[in-house]
Amino acid sequence: MSTRTTCPYCGVGCGVMAAPDGTIKGDPKHPANLGRLCSKGAALGETIDLKGRLLSPRIGGRDASWDEALDLIATQFSAAIRAYGPDSVAFYVSGQLLTEDYYVANKLMKGYIGSANIDTNSRLCMASSVAGHKRAFGTDTVPGTYEDLDQADLIVLVGSNLAWCHPVMHQRISAAKASRPHMRVVNIDPRRTASSDLADLHLQIAPDGDAAIFNGLLAHLAKTGHLNHTYLTEHVIGFDAALASARATSTAATGLSPDELAQFYTLWASTEKTVTIYSQGVNQSGCGTDKVNAIINCHLATGRIGRPGMGPFSVTGQPNAMGGREVGGLANMLANHLDIENPDHRSAVQQAWNSPTICTTPGLKAVDLFDACESGRIKALWIMSTNPAVSLPDADRVARAIARVPFTVVSDIMARTDTGDLADVLLPAAGWGEKNGTVTNSERRISRQRAFLPVPGQARPDWRIICDVAARMGWADAFAYRLPAEIFDEYARLSALGPRFGRDLDLTGLAGLGEAGYETLSPVQWPVPASGQGAKRFFAKGGFYHADGKARMVAITPPEPDSRDGFRLNTGRIRDQWHTMTRTGKSPRLAAHLAEPFVEIHPKDAAEIGVKPADIVQISATNGGSGLFRALVSPKVRRNEIFAPMHWTRQRSSAAWVNSSVGAVCDPVSGQPALKGARVDVARFDARWYAFVAADTDLIPGFAYFAASPTPTGARAELAGTTDISDDAESVLRAVTGITGGTASQFRDTATGQTRVAISENGILRALLFVSSEPVALARSHAIELIGTETPPLQALTGRPSADMPDPGAIVCSCMSVGINTLRDAIAAGAHDVETLGKTTCAGTNCGSCKPELAALILASKTPLAAE
Repeated sequence: MSTRTTCPYCGVGCGVMAAPDGTIKGDPKHPANLGRLCSKGAALGETIDLKGRLLSPRIGGRDASWDEALDLIATQFSAAIRAYGPDSVAFYVSGQLLTEDYYVANKLMKGYIGSANIDTNSRLCMASSVAGHKRAFGTDTVPGTYEDLDQADLIVLVGSNLAWCHPVMHQRISAAKASRPHMRVVNIDPRRTASSDLADLHLQIAPDGDAAIFNGLLAHLAKTGHLNHTYLTEHVIGFDAALASARATSTAATGLSPDELAQFYTLWASTEKTVTIYSQGVNQSGCGTDKVNAIINCHLATGRIGRPGMGPFSVTGQPNAMGGREVGGLANMLANHLDIENPDHRSAVQQAWNSPTICTTPGLKAVDLFDACESGRIKALWIMSTNPAVSLPDADRVARAIARVPFTVVSDIMARTDTGDLADVLLPAAGWGEKNGTVTNSERRISRQRAFLPVPGQARPDWRIICDVAARMGWADAFAYRLPAEIFDEYARLSALGPRFGRDLDLTGLAGLGEAGYETLSPVQWPVPASGQGAKRFFAKGGFYHADGKARMVAITPPEPDSRDGFRLNTGRIRDQWHTMTRTGKSPRLAAHLAEPFVEIHPKDAAEIGVKPADIVQISATNGGSGLFRALVSPKVRRNEIFAPMHWTRQRSSAAWVNSSVGAVCDPVSGQPALKGARVDVARFDARWYAFVAADTDLIPGFAYFAASPTPTGARAELAGTTDISDDAESVLRAVTGITGGTASQFRDTATGQTRVAISENGILRALLFVSSEPVALARSHAIELIGTETPPLQALTGRPSADMPDPGAIVCSCMSVGINTLRDAIAAGAHDVETLGKTTCAGTNCGSCKPELAALILASKTPLAAE
């Protein structure tokens, strides 16, 4: 029997039908996805096993009882507060938490401990949107809905690889474009990505050129008579100053030609129904808030906001980043979009909570919080459901800072994470499918996450853990919730403060649901007032949340072009992985798409520094951070810029947690780190040897370069080193796999510098190692498939599939495990469009996330060679 729940990945908030046996389907009734899922969502059933799970509390590395762990936490936090004050303790929480978890964490810290030192990893992805919304609208309000994507005539994607990071939303736009051929899509991004393939126009903008391009657009709108003067007069303040700044802006900072700018400006100006979608390329910047307001300025100036098919649209990166913002999850806000700095807001929240105190000033934002850990100001730290030792900028320094805190608690589902390894106390949290609560997606839609699995071991839901600690600190009555439904009810009642203080968030219509009503709650978009149906969209007729009811256009001065030496490092997500891979890293099919960390580098740059495709490169930063990555030579990036994914950790690689090379530069308004703006040097790593390993065991990190991932038959890894191992290859294989038994077979070709080793035990092939003086050329999928079979070792060591076992090649379609060789064969046989290719190979017929890559393969097959 399936349970209706919500996906735990990005902010699209897809409905999922999930069963205890791991069967996963999209929920056709959920308005966010209408049955669609991406590759990550479709593979959720492969991530719910208990391998690697933290199943009991641990203190100092040993198992402990809940009573011992909770007593210790309460004692240590209470002692720090008595000795050093409430600002000596801190929580760092996550957009992975449910709203109910978030709510009680904020209530405990802000209303009972009395500090605002609670921040969230949402600071890393959405803080600049929050700040931009508040500057423009008066509150953190998302004006539009997903339905606007179906109705728009122009969609502009700014700093958003929607096809990989929010695939279901990308599929929705693709379907709308197919049914309405006049719809146009513009992609503004320094990289050419899978999202660019849907676009009618790709503007390969210079990094941080976003503010300049939208300032230029505002000036163009004024010059060509496309302003909405009635809307400006009745609903907006600040237009003159914003326009003056726009007119003073040089569009040379965009890196685009006059013709490209004219084409974009003409299209935007002449298309009433325009939606501008933006994400991390805008937010993760030292000027992210200004970028947000430059975009919003154009929509305010034309009145293109709050009506069907138009408006600025911030796409959130996490499943409950929005819910966290609503309950006050950031260090500079109170619940229900109220302000810490406002004494009336503080008093009302304190009265509603009946709390002994309330924070009076904003707390430490994420980067500042870990600076305080390093300097010794934080004496007790609780990290929940996130991995800051990898995800924050200057990640190595953050890891050292966490280690310096006298007492650190980490709540997580996994026994080993880079952050958990630094904890004094580890608490086993219930994971997705094991707990109940709500999340809010990018269009303000609240959905239920429901349990369909038993809670394993001694794990507990986060809200209960927080309440148990609060009780031991002396506040049992205020945290005596029996069920998450009771927490949600309190939160919904508290939302009455929103309209009381002229705020947007109103959930009073959801108060009093009771357990039964909460259990059957269908996805609902706020506001949900007690008086009846709330507005679907905001601001079509003004009604902003500044005191005078008017919006603010903000005068923006774009930054100067980045002229620093070295390469500009852009970091981000890849299609089939999520954050630091604690969940997606369990799935063999998700790992098959891009199995190792890489750096995308332009062919001319690669040639200048002597890097060939598949070499290993080293990046080095002025903060002392460095990393090793496989070179992916590609014209998709601009000259003097590189791209690297942010997912790899110390658990899965030897030197590929890329944020160690990103300095802690932050937006001055939002405090959001500029994770896409580091400067690094890039050089070829002079490896003496390269190797590929496939085995039926987990693989043990080691060697200068190491990157491991799961496979259907066990695990695989890419290795490289600087000292000769040709005489010791068997020992290397045994060290990496931990296999001590079995029989090793070895083949060595001194002429080519290749060494190959196989280990078999009881006639079953357990491990393979291929070593070469050059990057290993091998049918990897074939080698992986041989593990666990009775294939003779010497046959396996040929590295070539037999005629009856063709090599599918690198996986392109994760859902159906379709490789690039299979696709190329089908294209050569006449599958010249994506639909036919899907019918022939099944690629792209499940989630559709790979369709841009299928289209690119078809296009490449049609491109004539120069000799033709």
